[in-house]
Amino acid sequence: MLLSGSVTTDDVALLNPSKAMTSYLNTIDRPALMTQLYLITSKTYITSQIPITATIFFVGRCAVPHRISFSFSFSMLKKAELVFIPMPVMGHFVSTVQLAKLLVHLNSNLSISVLNIKPPYDNSKITSYIDSLTADTTSTTTSRIKFINLQPESYPDDVSEFFVTLVQTQGPLVKEAVTNIVEHSNTVPDSPLLAGFVFDMFLTQFVDLANEFGVPSYAFYTSGAGFLGFQFQVQVLHDEQNVEFVELKDSDKEFTIPAYANPVSTKLFPTGVFTPEGFSFFLKTVKGLKGMKGIMVNTFSELESHAIDSLSNGKLRIPPVHPVGPILNLEGLSGTHQNDDTIMQWLDEQPHSSVVFLCFGSMGSFGADQVKEIANALEQSGHRFLWSLRKSTKQEKGGFGSPTDYENVAEVLPEGFLDRTAEIGKIIGWAPQVAILGHSAIGGFVSHCGWNSTLESIWFGVPMIAWPLYAEQQLNALTLVKELGLAVEIKMDYGIDGGENEIEIVKAEKIEKGIRRLMEQDNDVRNRMREMGDRCRKTLMDGGSSHSTLCRIIDDIMDNIP
Repeated sequence: MLLSGSVTTDDVALLNPSKAMTSYLNTIDRPALMTQLYLITSKTYITSQIPITATIFFVGRCAVPHRISFSFSFSMLKKAELVFIPMPVMGHFVSTVQLAKLLVHLNSNLSISVLNIKPPYDNSKITSYIDSLTADTTSTTTSRIKFINLQPESYPDDVSEFFVTLVQTQGPLVKEAVTNIVEHSNTVPDSPLLAGFVFDMFLTQFVDLANEFGVPSYAFYTSGAGFLGFQFQVQVLHDEQNVEFVELKDSDKEFTIPAYANPVSTKLFPTGVFTPEGFSFFLKTVKGLKGMKGIMVNTFSELESHAIDSLSNGKLRIPPVHPVGPILNLEGLSGTHQNDDTIMQWLDEQPHSSVVFLCFGSMGSFGADQVKEIANALEQSGHRFLWSLRKSTKQEKGGFGSPTDYENVAEVLPEGFLDRTAEIGKIIGWAPQVAILGHSAIGGFVSHCGWNSTLESIWFGVPMIAWPLYAEQQLNALTLVKELGLAVEIKMDYGIDGGENEIEIVKAEKIEKGIRRLMEQDNDVRNRMREMGDRCRKTLMDGGSSHSTLCRIIDDIMDNIP
């Protein structure tokens, strides 16, 4: 309970400064003259109950002092709870939890329940990640994040259909879990009250469920603002200009997408928009996004200013877009693999900014022919390298087939390659990517342009080679290469057909040329990336653009408390 305090804004100061507390009074129309006191420092709301008389010294804008006496009342701090529903895939899940950690860190009266829907494939990495968080009993922040595991009773025969039908098939399970949360709040004193939902960008169809509980929904968009603008514009082109994207699969047609300064070729579109099922899901996702109260995007204003401006100029009838990034797990998942120490020890022995790091994400792998071309390029370039080389795993019935480590990596490499490059290179399996990118020996990053990897590279100021594989990665490459000049291009419209087969083989000469340009110590790409890295690290500091945005979102969330 609060009995006295100082209230200071640009215009108001309370005469009783017995406690150092920056705050302001906001009188609202409630029965019995209820008044709400908002404390900026602790980001909490207090509901009026106990009558208090206070005197305010009001300094007008012309510096003329006024004294105002009035009565107000307050009692216990109000507590809020959000329900997060992330996609049960590692990249989305970890980013979502990192956002949850940021929010509860900024507000001591906010709690978050994360619903973990078990998918029909191995998600032991997510389980291990949750276990590592719940095992930390010393953190006051993670203690206010609760994980609720949901086990579906059945799955579709085709695993790939799980995500398309997730909202419909798992909706009752999610509703039951949220009902239990609400009942707990209603029966247990001093429990947080449900204030809203935060849905993954692909689960926005859950908005109808949120409406049933009478609270607003927010989307967490784990990709960049450029791709968000792409999604909205594709719907406009389809609905208003009758563009049939399914018919454009093999075309090279260019479209004007306001979120991008450059024209966008259909060769850079995600392949899902070219199938009836994929495009239908695409449109449903966009419809769900439009039903949100706000869209939190894992980007920052200084990185995607053009895209953010295009989403905020009022031409699109969409909810407010909030850049809140970079949302990153900077502790990574290092230390969980037995080879982590040997990797870092090897890097310790290399000169500053001398190593090119090749890693293509948790789902990225190449066939034997492409692997040999990459190997030849590395050898011919003469640069030191650290290569995360993994083997493709084929799955039946539309499975996702996460790559695995080679038992004998020499079998896929050119004969004698390991011996000839032993002094300058190291080939590994799974890579502790965050720890590697943060090491001073790394001078460049050959990446698939997944959005998390992109933000990590920017955070550490490591220039990139863009080698996109699937999903929205070609559009991310467009942003990095053409829009921002933060990456060197190898082949922007490269892609994986069906998740397994390369559309074409990129020759060693082209790869070598890209590596040589990337590793030049004084080039425009390196200098721009260094500058963007500095901006990136400041944006979540107190007063930074994303930090300020998160604080405003918290204000909005606390306003939702019934």
